[in-house]
Amino acid sequence: MSAVIIRPVTADDHAAWLPLWQAYLRFYETALADEVSAVTWQRQLDPQQPTHSALAWVDGKAVGMVNWIYHRTNWSVSDACYLQDLYVDGSQRGLGIGRQLIEHVHSTAKAVGCCKVYWMTHETNATAIKLYEQVAERPGFIQFRQTL
Repeated sequence: MSAVIIRPVTADDHAAWLPLWQAYLRFYETALADEVSAVTWQRQLDPQQPTHSALAWVDGKAVGMVNWIYHRTNWSVSDACYLQDLYVDGSQRGLGIGRQLIEHVHSTAKAVGCCKVYWMTHETNATAIKLYEQVAERPGFIQFRQTL
């Protein structure tokens, strides 16, 4: 396999990021208004925003995406890092790219002083869960939500 290069997105990366973002949404059988995707992209480019994104590149093609958010937590003086979105193109799964994207977020969050990186996945995403159990602890919490 060719070398994987992971780097933060730049304004020039929209055409590479958007198809991965849309594939991620399709994977979770959801759709967002174009405005939401546009605002999400703009937030990732704004240094005043706590949200960030990186792409994994192989042979000049973006094959993976990760989006994360830094935020305050009442359980630590340091910020926490929520790894919100992680996607690797289906043709590239099983090659370690997902793990490398997680490691990128981990090292970035550590460098800015975060106390932890955490994320969720759907209970039916067995492939992801297999990876996640290798790289993180599973604390047993169950998510509840109310849509506003």
